[in-house]
Amino acid sequence: MPMLQQIIDRRLSGKNKSIGNRERFLRRYRDQIREAVRRAVSGRGIRNLEQGEDITLPRRDVSEPVFGHGPGGKREYVHPGNQEYVKGDRIQRPQGGGGGGGGSSASDSGEGEDDFVFHLTKEEFMQVFFEDLALPHLIRTQLADVPEWKSHRAGFTSDGTPNNLHVVRSMRGALARRIALGGDARRELRHLEQHLERLKAHPHPTDVMVQHELRETEDRIAELRERLKRIPFLDPFDLRYRNRVRTPVPTAKAVMFCLMDVSGSMDEARKDMSKRFFMLLYLFLTRHYEKIDLVFIRHHTQAAEVSEDEFFHATETGGTVVSSALQLMLDIVKARYPSSEWNIYGAQASDGDNWHHDSGRCRQLLAEQILPLCRYYAYVQVAEAEQNLWEEYTQLLETHENFAMRKVSDAADIYPVFRDLFKKEGAPA
Repeated sequence: MPMLQQIIDRRLSGKNKSIGNRERFLRRYRDQIREAVRRAVSGRGIRNLEQGEDITLPRRDVSEPVFGHGPGGKREYVHPGNQEYVKGDRIQRPQGGGGGGGGSSASDSGEGEDDFVFHLTKEEFMQVFFEDLALPHLIRTQLADVPEWKSHRAGFTSDGTPNNLHVVRSMRGALARRIALGGDARRELRHLEQHLERLKAHPHPTDVMVQHELRETEDRIAELRERLKRIPFLDPFDLRYRNRVRTPVPTAKAVMFCLMDVSGSMDEARKDMSKRFFMLLYLFLTRHYEKIDLVFIRHHTQAAEVSEDEFFHATETGGTVVSSALQLMLDIVKARYPSSEWNIYGAQASDGDNWHHDSGRCRQLLAEQILPLCRYYAYVQVAEAEQNLWEEYTQLLETHENFAMRKVSDAADIYPVFRDLFKKEGAPA
């Protein structure tokens, strides 16, 4: 017998809103919404990034097909106020389309329809914003001191909470118990009922012996029926609950090194683009990965590990020695993040202007010591000019698949470059 199931959705939704319908709408117009979000990002500042957005969809994209029944056959109509046509005339089709279609052009007659506008919430906006992004080559490493736990099914148990109650399994157990406890009584009851029918059909029913046996049989039948009634339909012993156990799983421990150039050649515009790139990276990592370490390094002639606030707001400046930041990153990896246990990532932003003899050392540090330890390393140059650091880093592209580099010359290019560097494997660009 099929069991009826009732699902109660207790998610909170606003007044006159349907979560299910909204989710289907977002899936249906996914491409248009994604393009609208990309346009919105290019015109926003860092402080206004985590906000909702009003999305406008052209009316032609959200129109629904309408089916109507044609009149068919030959019919006669009376049109009140007709002073032009007589019976038998053919009425021409109106010029200019169906009329009242709306669109982008105005008209002195008829009615139109505006484009469809709806509001993306902050969470929906950020979900579309970071869609199809992931840390490349992220793998599970060995068990940490405090491992992650994964819950999976492990049969049934007689103890549990009401929300884990398995109704079908409980009813099946109750039925088996009732059959087992009442089997002998029902079998005896059937024999006695058959014997009672034979006694009633006896040729001498008024015989004293027959009457005595008849009363005893009826009393025994009543006793057995009362015993069967006392067997509970459902007993606490019958209840079965879904059992779930936790097993430790390898933890995807990851660390991201953020290296930013703050030398004198980095003017305010270039620093702002670098901060925008790292802000996107910071939002992406903190929203998608609960357990990830972030190491912030600022450098001019000397490099220093700084806090998140200092990384984005400090105003210190100086000359340029990029290798100091790479060497500090290498020292921190060796001291705190062994590559056998951690997924190591690096992101570097600079204008590419470096002391000429230091650029070769940067390439050497990356090629021989850092890239062999990293899952992925991304370099962003916030200047179009061909600087010596760009020329040195270009040589790494042919030999290291885990290295990528891009140029950014305008704030509007940051988001496309960021998506290009961190898109999921196999996802469209």
